[in-house]
Amino acid sequence: MSVLELDSISKRFGAVHAVENISLSVPSGSRVAIVGASGSGKSTLLRMIAGFEFPDAGRILLDGATLVDNTAEVPAHRRLIGYVPQDGALFPHLSVASNIGFGLQGGASFKRQRVLELMKMVALDGSMYERWPHELSGGQQQRVALARALAQRPKLMLLDEPFSALDTGLRTIMRRTVTQLLGEAGITAILVTHDQAEALSFANQLAIMRHGKLIQVGPPEDLYRFPKDEETAHFLGDAIVLPAQLSSGWAVSALGRVAVSNRHLSGAARILLRPEQVHIESAEHKQSDLPRGQIIEMDYSGGSSTLTVKMDPAVWGMDGASQAMTVSIRSFQNTVPRVGSTVHVKIDGLAHVLSAVAED
Repeated sequence: MSVLELDSISKRFGAVHAVENISLSVPSGSRVAIVGASGSGKSTLLRMIAGFEFPDAGRILLDGATLVDNTAEVPAHRRLIGYVPQDGALFPHLSVASNIGFGLQGGASFKRQRVLELMKMVALDGSMYERWPHELSGGQQQRVALARALAQRPKLMLLDEPFSALDTGLRTIMRRTVTQLLGEAGITAILVTHDQAEALSFANQLAIMRHGKLIQVGPPEDLYRFPKDEETAHFLGDAIVLPAQLSSGWAVSALGRVAVSNRHLSGAARILLRPEQVHIESAEHKQSDLPRGQIIEMDYSGGSSTLTVKMDPAVWGMDGASQAMTVSIRSFQNTVPRVGSTVHVKIDGLAHVLSAVAED
């Protein structure tokens, strides 16, 4: 069952199409991440779901009830949708307790009990009850904002880049905390972010936006392994994209003969490999049918090294007119051959075909 349904949503600002004809179904209890570069329209889409903006065309339904269509517009405060903005947006003149309890109905005793319950839920110590927002760390402020959004028992939680202002380590901790909390509470959530790693780890459904359009939707693993196009492939992580010739389920490229995911394509193509699929080993004093190349540059970055390898086309039988090609390979191995070394390259798994032109 779907909690949220977007049907052909569009929004313009002057001549600019901020959001163009987007349809999306959000299953109950799921965590959806909408990811895209700045200006892709993702925050505008989230604000329309929240009720802060209204679409020019299309429908939004929540639990089967219409929030927006051509004849009706339910205001934000009546939508039962929680919203956590990027900066938390706490009221500076209210205490932690008053921020969390803002808008709660009931007597003082009920409010206090509910606020303490929410503070415990988001791992805030009860001693912070009377503190002011400026006395809190960035992570604590975000927990207060989350507790405030949870106070009304929302049907849907919207998270608008809520971790972007936090330090890297704290951002990871907060993301895990929020993911666990929403899962335990069974709350459907939509996260908007430009951080692909954050989106991949948070979501069980990923939506890619570009220039106001929805490019691809699906499980994070599928979008990472089988992106729709080259731009999406690079956006979701390090990618090795190579020209190749396809035939009978194999691709011949600068990295040799590689099995591909689609056996029915042939002819000129561009194929994708992820860095974890590519392994190198020293070729010194070793005989192997694996493609061979020479390391001409290495960029060390702690847990990994980016190697520029000049491949030898003669080793794996490409057209004699082909020139040697350099390939950038990210290696996670503890030790890697030195610059100038000859190496063999081994591929794990299948290459994904990004584009292909069938042979005449």
